[in-house]
Amino acid sequence: MDYQRILAGKEKSLPIYKGIVAALEHPLSFPDLLEPIYREAMNLDDETLDRFRFSLMRLQLYADIHRNEDLEQAMHIKYVAQVLEKVIFGSLIMEPAEPAAD
Repeated sequence: MDYQRILAGKEKSLPIYKGIVAALEHPLSFPDLLEPIYREAMNLDDETLDRFRFSLMRLQLYADIHRNEDLEQAMHIKYVAQVLEKVIFGSLIMEPAEPAAD
């Protein structure tokens, strides 16, 4: 799977994608890669950080669209993207809405 293409979309690839691709290709390495990815993200300027957030959203969308092809892989992709988005940005843009209380 071309994670690099999914992350970049139609934009130029960012160096931070290297760690994310490693985490996606080797799920057991994600805990060790989380902090280095976070620290690299903290050095990005605002515009690049915005592009990075959209790359994480693209991963989540890709996982949702391809969920029926390989559920385990889709769950892993979405997990990595959501954990990174929450740790780096504090929340998820595409977080499911809470059901309305009656």
